[in-house]
Amino acid sequence: MALAAIASLTRFSTYYSSSSSSLTFNYLFSRRIIFTVSANRRQQKQQCCRTMASSTTSLSPGQDKIPAPYGSWKSPITADDVSGASKRLGGTAVDGHGHLIWLESRPTESGRAVLVKEPEEAGGEPIDITPKEFGVRSTAQEYGGGAFRIFGDTVIFSNDKDQRLYKQSIDSKDSSPVPITPDYGAPLLCFADGVYDSRFNRYVTVREDHREDGLNPITDIVAIDLSDQNIQEPKILVSGSDFYAFPRIDPKGERMAWIEWHHPNMPWDKAELWVGYISENGDVYKRICVAGFDPTKVESPTEPKWSSRGELFFVTDRGSGFWNVHKWVESNNEVLEVYSLNAEFSRPLWVFGMNSYEIIQSHEEKNLIACSYRQNGRSFLGILDDVEGSFSLLDIPFTDIDNITSGNNCLYVEGGSAVEPSSVAKVTLDGHKLKAVDFKIVWSSSHDSLKYKSYFSLPEFIEFPTVVPGQKAYAYYYPPSNPIYQASQEEKPPLLLKSHGGPTSETRGMLNLNIQYWTSRGWAFVDVNYGGSTGYGREYRERLLGNWGIVDVNDCCSCARFLVDSGKADEERLCITGGSAGGYTTLAALAFRDTFKAGASLYGVADLSMLRAETHKFESRYIDNLVGTEKDYFERSPLNFVDKFSCPIILFQGLEDKVVPPDQARKIYQALKEKGLPVALVEYEGEQHGFRKAESIKFTLEQQMVFFARLVGHFNVADGINPIKIDNFD
Repeated sequence: MALAAIASLTRFSTYYSSSSSSLTFNYLFSRRIIFTVSANRRQQKQQCCRTMASSTTSLSPGQDKIPAPYGSWKSPITADDVSGASKRLGGTAVDGHGHLIWLESRPTESGRAVLVKEPEEAGGEPIDITPKEFGVRSTAQEYGGGAFRIFGDTVIFSNDKDQRLYKQSIDSKDSSPVPITPDYGAPLLCFADGVYDSRFNRYVTVREDHREDGLNPITDIVAIDLSDQNIQEPKILVSGSDFYAFPRIDPKGERMAWIEWHHPNMPWDKAELWVGYISENGDVYKRICVAGFDPTKVESPTEPKWSSRGELFFVTDRGSGFWNVHKWVESNNEVLEVYSLNAEFSRPLWVFGMNSYEIIQSHEEKNLIACSYRQNGRSFLGILDDVEGSFSLLDIPFTDIDNITSGNNCLYVEGGSAVEPSSVAKVTLDGHKLKAVDFKIVWSSSHDSLKYKSYFSLPEFIEFPTVVPGQKAYAYYYPPSNPIYQASQEEKPPLLLKSHGGPTSETRGMLNLNIQYWTSRGWAFVDVNYGGSTGYGREYRERLLGNWGIVDVNDCCSCARFLVDSGKADEERLCITGGSAGGYTTLAALAFRDTFKAGASLYGVADLSMLRAETHKFESRYIDNLVGTEKDYFERSPLNFVDKFSCPIILFQGLEDKVVPPDQARKIYQALKEKGLPVALVEYEGEQHGFRKAESIKFTLEQQMVFFARLVGHFNVADGINPIKIDNFD
């Protein structure tokens, strides 16, 4: 199969590319170029990479390292390894027989997401549940999540292509998915974050309805009858708010909890937790606001969950500003804090289906809650006793933890560490459920990554001063690392600084072969949690309110300066990269500061006003709080100040991106080209917001590497990468 990519004049496509002879150029009109990468040429390139990797052997005992400039080192960690290791986890669950089931997206299948069941016997192969003509993915709020739910031996999932919900038996190998929502002729409705309601044999889920308005869909909570063989229109249970998440039914089916929030707030700014009482005919006939109704308490409750005894737990950040576990006392509508700690027990609701804690034991006296929290740049796993208010830490190798799923006398924990990529571990508990007696990886995004362990650069968690006196921000610094090569003592390494997306998000110190690709070739790499990032409480998170394009840019520049002053980076070879909001920070740093010498923006924002006008409903008012007045919108948009740019930039963009539409990249590209700066734009057909295809991931990584090496690195890369043409340079 050939990979097609479109580019504007000297604009080129596809995220991590191939060899010199694998590109065929055909000029179309005077403004467009199409090139293809043929399958056989890709195979030749992969063979070339494997040959190079096999030739990079360990030094003999006592042999000195080979002197070579930073950035020019050979490494066995290839772009193929990185793109192949980019499997993403979309959630875990346990079926009625106690088998683990997970959702994984596969870059080698164009990002298709597949439900997989653990092997029936030890040493066996995992079993794909999802038929090849289906993909499990929800596009609700564009970022999706919560695309499936397991109950007993049945799964209900959202199908990527048509966004309809389907029901399928897990146990039967020949079971075909059966639709349970109507066919509207196009994916005009999408569903997420559903739960099974056993009282009425129905599926209760969040629905996003685009039939009347594509940019401003109606969101509600609906019920889908599973007993009727005829597909019916879902029944609306709750409506009227701008957004909903986490519909959760109590064990008796008599109450439903949910989270809702309204424009202009995002769910981490201010949200409300409600409980509705369910009538005999299945309607919600009475409701009460549990948290978020008091105007004197700014809070963002999230992740409601019922115990087997019908007690409602949830996480909120009232009071301390940190997301801690709380419990609702129904009799007097009172909220009690279960455990207080200046740490985050949850994370921002960017995707549906988060599961940061599990109630693993519920007795008359107490509940035991398996949960994790983030503090000082790492995660901790433990068991919380809601009566004693005690927290027992579990000793496991993971330093970064996301979701937790309860199994039979065990926990399935999604996480990783500095030497373990995104994985799922089975953590077996003792009889008292207070200690971990076994830890075993059962799924990994990259099973082969440990063979490169001698090349790994371990992250250093650093605090650095910001422009505000006495204020600190945080980052993970990765020094160059390669067992074969070393640079001269006089040379300082080039630095690539990454600004994460969101911007209300957090980067973590988990093994990422993308980062190791750079460090094993002699680059220093720093991943910044600028002011406004999560993981450090509300006060830190709100540093960005009204200051997007200022605080994030200042912190990234301060971090780079801190590393230069510490002797860890070459001031003349500072580069910056970022995707989405991180792409905006990249462009803003290059427009309004002179710290960096080159940059790469992946589906980044160039014009804030255009973003506000064109983006999807979920984030359509997000930047109002982050930016401020119309004057601020204008003055912080890099597109309006092209005259301030002074260094090379490469841009990457998906042509099906609805979050940051392609015009953002095209306009800044054209403006920079007309100014005469070295610039290139790569566009990908079939890619949305964030690249999912292996060939896109590979091409982007390689082209960033060779772009920086050619324009600011002053070295030749060891890999046989064919660079794309750069306007105003080639």
